[in-house]
Amino acid sequence: MTSVGIDAIEIRTGKLVLDLPNTFAPVKGEDPEKYTKGLGLYTSSFPDVYEDIVTMGANAAKQLMDRKGLTPADIGRIDVATESAFDNSKPVSTYIAGCLEQVYDEDFRHANKGERKFACIAGTQSLDDAYNWIKAGRNRGRAALVIATDTALYERGDPGEATQGAGAVAMLIDEDPDLVELSTEQGYGSMDETDFLKPNQQFPSVDGKRSMQVYLARMREALEDYESVAGRTHPDDFEYIPFHTPFPGMVRKAALLGFRHMSRGTEIEDDLASEIGRQPREDDFETWDDYEEAIRAYMDDLKTTEQYRDWYARVIEPTLDISSRVGNWYTGSVHIARLSALKAAAEEGKEMTGKKLLVGSYGSGAQAEIHAETVQETWLDEIEAVDVDSQLADRTEISFDDYELIHDVHNHEKEIEVEEFTQPEGEFVFTGWGRMNERRYEYVE
Repeated sequence: MTSVGIDAIEIRTGKLVLDLPNTFAPVKGEDPEKYTKGLGLYTSSFPDVYEDIVTMGANAAKQLMDRKGLTPADIGRIDVATESAFDNSKPVSTYIAGCLEQVYDEDFRHANKGERKFACIAGTQSLDDAYNWIKAGRNRGRAALVIATDTALYERGDPGEATQGAGAVAMLIDEDPDLVELSTEQGYGSMDETDFLKPNQQFPSVDGKRSMQVYLARMREALEDYESVAGRTHPDDFEYIPFHTPFPGMVRKAALLGFRHMSRGTEIEDDLASEIGRQPREDDFETWDDYEEAIRAYMDDLKTTEQYRDWYARVIEPTLDISSRVGNWYTGSVHIARLSALKAAAEEGKEMTGKKLLVGSYGSGAQAEIHAETVQETWLDEIEAVDVDSQLADRTEISFDDYELIHDVHNHEKEIEVEEFTQPEGEFVFTGWGRMNERRYEYVE
């Protein structure tokens, strides 16, 4: 059977950068380590005045198409995942297609275009749609373009303000992929939750403590569901495990939960028994509360063990590097975690062909999804072609006063005139509104 997966990937970060420990924390009167050690964040990307989810998505897509030598005729569908959409009818994919048609001789009239919404998991759901479309034989030899693009803003003063970020990830989904093959097996954990939502509003309403609990519960359910079709997992089965990363500190909790689950009943639990005891079993406790308390105590001990710390440093930590420097990209979050891991592998000279990734996606509201990916022989060429470091290095640093201005620029309820901080060149830019209040774009040479 023909393999299907991610053939190529590109990113586009917002062109402005805010230093969290040195610029944001002092104004907030907070310890810089709250961000660096607590949240695991150092800097956040923000869009310039002329940037938004369309420009970032279109610029990432153009980078990908140009690098792979593609034309619109090669693309059979364009799926955009976002939770930052500004239109309740016209999908962002049509805007992005319109941008791309400004620079290519062909058009996308033949392409199926759509927009996915399920908080941060929508990017992975769009991968699923593209995968199923190709596997069903409906693609007529064409590839799919999946774009996850968001500007993750919170209200000023909200606890989530420090996790903000902006950027886009463009992925080409095709047969015989050059980067990773997606597994047929998937696992889900889903329930009706109100942990994070935007009921007819731009900025989210968040129950932070509840959101963490829901994230962990749905991830556990998704892993168990994945194992029901793929078989038991083991911590050593996967070279990397990229998680949805709203901020790296959240992944620390998910990774510990995953390691405990995967090591249960294995030689790892046996090896650790003399140090921290065996994992509590529910049948050994009279009440659920007693069992949960014992589990929490075990996990507190587990995270201090050398075996867990070594595994975390090897399998999880490399997935967090990009996120720690750009903030939360919502639908693109888990996909920059994958890129971060493979980028680290390339820099370390690791042989990754045939190695497995276990990808854990999550969207509030709430749903988690787990699937595996197999790294392909040509992965290194693809990863080395992505200009992550240069994009991050080229960002323009802003002051706290600048941050306040750019936050107001991208607040849909405010209309202010602010000079751009950078000069656009060779990219799509937002130019204003049309006669029906639609957003308009053009390509700047």
